[in-house]
Amino acid sequence: GRAGAHSHFLKLLAHFESRKSIFYNKCRNILSAVARTRVDIKNISNDRVGNKHLCSIEDVFIALFNGAPLRVWVQNEPEIFNAIRRDALLENVVYDAHFVADYNDGSKTENTRVSYPIEHIDNHETTLSAGHPQNIIFLTCDAFGVLPPVSKLSKEQAMYYFLSGYTAKVAGTERGVTEPQATFSACFGEAFLPLHPTVYATLLGEKMAHHGVHAYLVNTGWTGGGYGVGKRMSIKGTRACINAILDGSINHSEFEIMPFFNLNIPQTLEGVDTQLLNPRNAWEDKAQFDETAQKLAGMFIENFKKYTQANHDFDFTQAGPQL
Repeated sequence: GRAGAHSHFLKLLAHFESRKSIFYNKCRNILSAVARTRVDIKNISNDRVGNKHLCSIEDVFIALFNGAPLRVWVQNEPEIFNAIRRDALLENVVYDAHFVADYNDGSKTENTRVSYPIEHIDNHETTLSAGHPQNIIFLTCDAFGVLPPVSKLSKEQAMYYFLSGYTAKVAGTERGVTEPQATFSACFGEAFLPLHPTVYATLLGEKMAHHGVHAYLVNTGWTGGGYGVGKRMSIKGTRACINAILDGSINHSEFEIMPFFNLNIPQTLEGVDTQLLNPRNAWEDKAQFDETAQKLAGMFIENFKKYTQANHDFDFTQAGPQL
């Protein structure tokens, strides 16, 4: 049981000089959340341990599996495309009579994938292991346009948002989805958890406290309004947020508290429009923002009730949204 609790489902472990970071992301589909996880890999020149399943054992992280949804990576990431060679495994990919793959064919499923040896990535870490990270970054795609592009989390907030595992479905990415829908997946991988989610959240808090880890919530979704009204966060802006976390410059910023969610938002950040850092400022209709923010906060609160009911000794509701 305890050994199982050490297995985490992660997106990427990246090195930045002496710093190491973990990105958590719940990928609902290749057209939204996964498309934006390319900020994880693009322009990171340092050695990588892995980009899919990593295992935490005492003071070491070890790569277990590497892979990626395929159609987005073929279009945007030559590193992933070039990893498609002998010893790579293609899943759900359509090919013709001559066994030539068509990576743009989504007729069978949008979820075409490739799994590959880490050696297929040029700047990989040969030991496939690394020490514990200095930063943990939760990636979310908020289609309601409420969450800030980046916020710094306390340990308790990190545990709360880890348990929540929030992202949103948007119209056009899944059949029957015509408007933004909030979705919560505990620990960003609920379907794969052998133990109760609070076990992993507790372990996360212990690891953060022991290793002095910082945690951040990065929103790659919408700003200035929800889906259909606002606009998608620019990749350039998201990368600027990630870079500020990795090089530590975000810690030199002045912070303000976001109402309802009590998130710590930097007031200035190099490469990011100051108006976007506080999402309320990016909305023309402030009253509509407040209404939408309260709606989303209510979804978080409702989702989290199952954790306070399941284990009354584990109540981090004060670290989450408040109405």
